[in-house]
Amino acid sequence: MNNPQLAQIWVYLAASPLFGLTITLAAYQLAHHVYVRSGRNQLLNPVVTAVVLLIILLQLTGMPYQDYFAGAQFVHFLLGPATVALAIPLYRQFAKLRQLWLPVLTALVLGVSIGGLSAVLIADMLGADTRTLLSLAPKSVTAPVAMGIAERLGGLPSLTAVLVVSTGVIGAVFGTRLFDWMGIRDDSVRGIAMGVAAHGIGTARAFQVSSEMGAFSGLAMALSAFLASVILPWLVRWVQ
Repeated sequence: MNNPQLAQIWVYLAASPLFGLTITLAAYQLAHHVYVRSGRNQLLNPVVTAVVLLIILLQLTGMPYQDYFAGAQFVHFLLGPATVALAIPLYRQFAKLRQLWLPVLTALVLGVSIGGLSAVLIADMLGADTRTLLSLAPKSVTAPVAMGIAERLGGLPSLTAVLVVSTGVIGAVFGTRLFDWMGIRDDSVRGIAMGVAAHGIGTARAFQVSSEMGAFSGLAMALSAFLASVILPWLVRWVQ
């Protein structure tokens, strides 16, 4: 860097927790710019691109994840308020939700049950060991709840976290395209499916499509986390 002031700023950020926060925000801003310039190509989802950029940067710099997270935890903290804020768009769809509460509840119960059970059975047929199977069961639940469920079942919470992120990324990238291919146009239906299958990352993608889809996705994400904590332990024990 030729500018002494910029060099001083870089040295300060690199030696402080603000570095993790700064590169996280910069990576997402760059990823969003690429996403918009690409004509909002789903394969260039900004969350996915930002994750890839951060992985590359941490590998190149050799920065330990713990040092990075010391700053990035500020973004992590905001996940709580952001989740609570999902109540606002959901409230705006409350009239429609009152009409659809039974099919929504049915879809959530079936989605949580089939999502967890199918993952376990497919992995079992492919020869996965018991701990991997137990880690797979909550892969469609939002990360903090999924890790708690995995630990309760006897799985590996760290593996579950990786599976949760992978599931969310795949859902965000291919979910809306799959809905279009299947001819599903109702944003409330698309939102419920996205929230059950792809949790937080899918919900972020749903809000990019429409506020209605995002509201129902946020509802599905929250309720499916609760239902999964009740249903999955019983379901896994039944399968075993």
